[in-house]
Amino acid sequence: MSVKKVDLSHLKPYGDQMDDGAVQLSFTLPVPNGSKAREAARQIANKMGLTDVQIVFSEDLKENFSFFVVYGHLNTSIDYNEIKVLEVETPKMSMEEVDKYIQEHVKRQIVVVGATIGTDAHTVGLDSILNMKGYHGDSGLERYKMFKVYNMGSQVPPAEVAKKVRETNADVVLVSQVVTQRNIHVKNLVELADILEAEGLRKSILLIAGGPRITHELAVELGYDAGFGNGTLPSDVASYIAVEISKRVL
Repeated sequence: MSVKKVDLSHLKPYGDQMDDGAVQLSFTLPVPNGSKAREAARQIANKMGLTDVQIVFSEDLKENFSFFVVYGHLNTSIDYNEIKVLEVETPKMSMEEVDKYIQEHVKRQIVVVGATIGTDAHTVGLDSILNMKGYHGDSGLERYKMFKVYNMGSQVPPAEVAKKVRETNADVVLVSQVVTQRNIHVKNLVELADILEAEGLRKSILLIAGGPRITHELAVELGYDAGFGNGTLPSDVASYIAVEISKRVL
């Protein structure tokens, strides 16, 4: 069976057949569920540029809110070849390789302070990187011989993170942000970077941000050294830290 070659200069979503532009989306409207609400959802999808719109699911969420799942087709495309993404570039190493690399190039344990800052109470992402158990069979930094980890947990004020950095003489600060409503994650990340700068600590540490809505590009824009998003493994972060800290060793 022959496979149609994809034209990456005119990339479109794939559904039943190549280049059909089929998409599925969902959204909520502040109206009670019913035929009028479904028609409103269809018209909104049309306004978004979808054709052959089908409202395949709708549900009453109470309080005059309704949820919709919509199928449709896009006629527009993008040029995949023109996309440029800023990413963290570092060799990928195993836990054993990272420990050996640090022993040879840093010659001491690397001190890491981690926290979920502001009012964010979510620690799953932070713990998956720092705790011994790790994530997807990939051990967390606490299991590495050459990392000394201080996990401060959730809802930590940025000023407390700065205080911990000074107390532990940390090499690395790793902060996690999951809650993003009204861009609160941006506010929290900027506040921490500003405090570290004001206290004269910023130049002496490697500052890393992580979370579902974090990209390397966003992190750099906010004054961080690196950003890691969904799918990041502890060894990804460990490898980056080992290489970057080794560059700072005199």
